[in-house]
Order: sequence, then structure tokens, then C-alpha cells
Amino acid sequence: MQTVTTREMLRTAVVGLRAEGRTLALVPTMGALHEGHLTLVREAKSRADSVAVSIFVNPTQFGPNEDLDAYPRRMEEDSALLEKEGVALLWAPTVTEMYPDGYATNVSVSGVSEGLCGAARPGHFDGVATVVCKLFNQVRPDVALFGEKDWQQLAVIRRMAADLDLVRPHVSAIHGVPTVREADGLALSSRNQYLSPEQRQQAAELPQAMRDAIAALHSGSAVAPTLAALEAHLLQAGFASVDYATLADAASLVPLDSLSGAPARLLVAARIGGTRLIDNMAV
Repeated sequence: MQTVTTREMLRTAVVGLRAEGRTLALVPTMGALHEGHLTLVREAKSRADSVAVSIFVNPTQFGPNEDLDAYPRRMEEDSALLEKEGVALLWAPTVTEMYPDGYATNVSVSGVSEGLCGAARPGHFDGVATVVCKLFNQVRPDVALFGEKDWQQLAVIRRMAADLDLVRPHVSAIHGVPTVREADGLALSSRNQYLSPEQRQQAAELPQAMRDAIAALHSGSAVAPTLAALEAHLLQAGFASVDYATLADAASLVPLDSLSGAPARLLVAARIGGTRLIDNMAV
């Protein structure tokens, strides 16, 4: 595995990987890798000849009340995991390399970035869209892989790619990979490590409450009382608060007040202790 830290090194490495018409997949990450990330890598290997992974803790997607310095950084361990998975290229730029002096451009995607996590984290998705657009332009992959756990993020990135007419990757080659879950159903996340043993046990009520709500919707229950019951379930289970529990169109993320037959998604964000957990499921 090649590890590169400058754009010049990256360009040289990508040219080498693309020799003889070989295809390239990109898995963007912020490190602190877990089985969910490695599942993306394995899917990428099935879709391209070579796989590149980026590790960059992006400061522009952290809000003023979010502790950027506390985000876990485990480059040595992450690198070993990626090498074991057969990754060809690790792109690990510094903040200065990604945002050099004088940097003044921002990518903002309206619509799908508003509401849900966008409402709770102003500016977050501008940071996501900007850094992913830069990563796409730097690596120019044939395909890119993202986890469906961050469904709104995936929607923002697809909208950005479509609106900016990106070619590598084309929006049709930006693939979502189903959420990887622990045995009790909790979605894998680097944030899970912040939970105490008691909180970790309580957190398993999040996917359970969502499954119950989906079953109720399919049995004919109205949306508003079903979502209210979901929130009550979580608060009773020990969650401190629920940021949102929304039934939305899967593509546009416009809230729905009934099931119409079009693809829909149940999206939830809730806080337990000092940790904010998000999840979503197809309805």
C-alpha cells in the first residue's frame, strides 16, 4: 500500500494505479476505522481494480460547539487495517495540504442539506460537500463508496455530483453500502466508543424503536402518532433527547405525512449521555 500526503505524490500514485486502463475506487473516511469502513473497502474492491482510501479529519464540517481536537485519530492502526484489506493507496493529507493559505471556496448544497442533521449542525454539510468535491477532483475515481448510515450525507454528495456535472465519479457511480450493525442492531459508529456500558445497552433501543415504528406504519398507523411513540420509547429507554424522528422521501428528504409507495426512509437522531447517535432505515 502506498501512503501519500501531498497532492503531487497523489497525482503520481493515481497515474500508476490507472496504468493499462485499470479502474479506481475511492472510500473517503475520517479515520478511526471500524468494520463499517472495512465493509466499504471490500465493496470497493468488488467494483474496481484498485482501491484508494482517504483519511482526513475535516475541520470545516465541525461546528463551533463540536470538539474537533477530541475526534479519534489512529493513523497507525488504520493504516495496518487498510493494508491487510489490500488497499492500494492511502491518501492522508494535512489540513494545510487540503486548505492551503488563501483558500476561499465553499460548496453549498441547498434542499437536501437543510433540516435533519443540517438543522442541528449548521454549516456541517457545506464542509462535507466541499471536502468530498475536493477529494473527487484530487483522486478522480471511477466509483466512490459511502455508508448508508449517514443517509443525508449520501444524499448531499449525490446532489452535489449531479449539479456540478462531475464525471469521475459520475453520480450514478456513487454507491451507498447498507449500514453495518452490531449483534443487537446498533449501527456501527466511531461515536459508540463514547458510551458507558449502561448507555451502550440502552442505545440498542434505537434500532428496536425504529423497527417497531416501521412495522406500525406498514400496519396502517398514522405517521405523526407513530413518530411520537418512537420518541417516547427512546426517552423512556434512557435517551436524554431526540433531535428528530422523521419519515422522509428517500431521495429528496422531504418529510412525508403518509406512505405513498415511493421509496421512503425513517431517519432518527437522538442523544444519550453526551453522545449523539444517528440511524436510518428503509420503510
